Amino acid sequence: MVEPDLMLDVLVVGGGPTGSALAIDLARRGLRVRIIEKNAHSFPGSRAKGLQPRTLEVLDDLGVVADALAAGDLYPPLGVHVGPLVIPRRMYKTRKATSDIPYPNTLLIPQFETDALLHRRLDALGVRVEFNARLKAFVETDEGVQATVEHPGGEETITCRYMVGADGGASSVREQLKIGFPGRTDEADRMIIVDCKVEGLSRDYWHAWPGGGGRFVVACPLPHGDLFQWMIRLKPGEEPRLDEAALNHRVRDHTRSKKLRLHDIRWTSVFRPNIRLADHYRQGRVFLAGDAAHVHTPAGAQGLNTGVQDAYNLGWKLAQALNGAPATLLDSYEAERQPVAARVLGMSTQKYEAMNRGGAEASRRGADEQQLGITYRSGPLGDGGASTRSLAVGDRAPDAALKDAHDAPVRLFDIFRGPHFTALAFGAVAAQDLSRLAWSRQGAGLKRVAINPGSGADADVVLRDAGETFASAYGLTGDALILVRPDGYIAQIARDDRVAATARAAARLTPPL
Repeated sequence: MVEPDLMLDVLVVGGGPTGSALAIDLARRGLRVRIIEKNAHSFPGSRAKGLQPRTLEVLDDLGVVADALAAGDLYPPLGVHVGPLVIPRRMYKTRKATSDIPYPNTLLIPQFETDALLHRRLDALGVRVEFNARLKAFVETDEGVQATVEHPGGEETITCRYMVGADGGASSVREQLKIGFPGRTDEADRMIIVDCKVEGLSRDYWHAWPGGGGRFVVACPLPHGDLFQWMIRLKPGEEPRLDEAALNHRVRDHTRSKKLRLHDIRWTSVFRPNIRLADHYRQGRVFLAGDAAHVHTPAGAQGLNTGVQDAYNLGWKLAQALNGAPATLLDSYEAERQPVAARVLGMSTQKYEAMNRGGAEASRRGADEQQLGITYRSGPLGDGGASTRSLAVGDRAPDAALKDAHDAPVRLFDIFRGPHFTALAFGAVAAQDLSRLAWSRQGAGLKRVAINPGSGADADVVLRDAGETFASAYGLTGDALILVRPDGYIAQIARDDRVAATARAAARLTPPL
C-alpha cells in the first residue's frame, strides 16, 4: 500500500495545450499533479494556430487570456492569387464584443506561443512540465495507477489516483489500453508545413495559390514578427524534400513568382490528415483527452480547441471525484465530450473536402467553428430542468454586463472565474433561496450571487442588471435560480421548487453533504 502523502492525485501524460490546460485546472484546485512530456522541449512549430472564442473564454478562466490576446491577432483576409491578380476574401467576419460574448473573433496565434503562455501559468502555480520523461508502462491497482516513467536520470515509478493521456494522435496511453481508434489516414494526401521568413511577399493577406487536382500553396503571416506559416499540398507520390533550396524551387514553380524567397527556416513538418475517434475516453482510472482521443483535418482550426475543452470538462470532475463526488460524474466526461468530437470531425472533414474541390465554401468560416454553441443538453448530468426562452440545462452560461452595489461595472465571467460552482438568483424571491441552499464542505465551493434582489439579500455577491443584459442573455422574465458548473455550463434552471431542484442537480455533481 502506498502512503497517502506519497501518492499523486493525477499524472498528466503530454505537455501540449491539452495536457497543460488540464494541469493548470488541477493545480489551481489544490491537487497534487505532475505533467510529463517525452520530447526534450516545447513544441517549436506554429501548427495549430487558431484559438476559437469558446477557447478564449476557457483561457480567461485559467488566467492566461490576456497573454494570448497580446501574442495573437485577428486573421488577415484571404488573398487568392489568380495570375497577376490578388482577389481578397474575408474568411472570418470581424465581430464586436457584446455583453454575452466578450471574445467574438478567432485569434491567430502560433502553437508555440500558446504552449509558452500555458507553461508560464503552470510555473506560477508551482508545476513544471517534466521534459525528456517518457511513459514506459503502467498498471492499474486497487488504489490507483502505477506508472513507470523513463527520464535521463533513470526509471521512476509514479503512483497516482488517476492518469490522463494527452499525448497526441500516436498516444502510448491509448495504445497500452488497447482502445480502438477507428477512422482513416490517407497516406497519399500529404502536406508540407514550414515556418520561415519570406522576401517578396506582403503581410496584408493570408496568401493562397490554388492549383489543379486539389493542390495548393498558402502562406499565412504569423502575428507580431516576420514569420510566415506555409502549407504546401503535395501530389500523390511526390517527394517531400524540406531543404531550403527545394522548398524555394517548389514555391516558385507553383506560384509562378521568381521574387519569392523563403529563408531562416525555423520548423518543417510533413502532415497527413487523420480522421479518427477513440472508441472510449476512459478505462478504469485512466482517461484520454485531446488528440489522443480524436484527430482532425487542419480545416477550421478545431483540433487544439477541442482538446483544451476536453481538459476543461475533465479537470473539475476529477477534482470532485477525488473529494468524494459520485463515481458517475467521471462517466459523464466521455458521454459529454465524445459526441462533440464526432460533430467536429464531421464539420472539419467537410471543410477539408471543400478545399480539395477548390470551391468558395472552402474559405468560409462561421459560427460552427467558434464552439460557442456546444451543448450538453442530451448528456447524463441534466434531469430535464426548466428552460428559458433561450437556454436549457447543458448550455453554455453566457456573460453579462452588470453593476455592483457601488455602481461599478462587473462582468458575469469575472464572477465565474475560479474553481467554484455559481448559484445565480434572479429576482427578489429567488434571492431568498440562496441562504437555504445546502452545499458540501468537500470539493468545489459555491458562490452565491443575487441579481436584482431588492433589499436584504444574503449572498456572496449582489449585482444589478441595469442594462437587462443578464435577463436578455438568459431569456428570463421572472424569478429563477440557475446553477452554473465550474466549466461554465448550466447544471440546473429552477423556477418552481427552486431549492429542491437545485439540490437534485448538486447531488450528481458534489460530494455528499
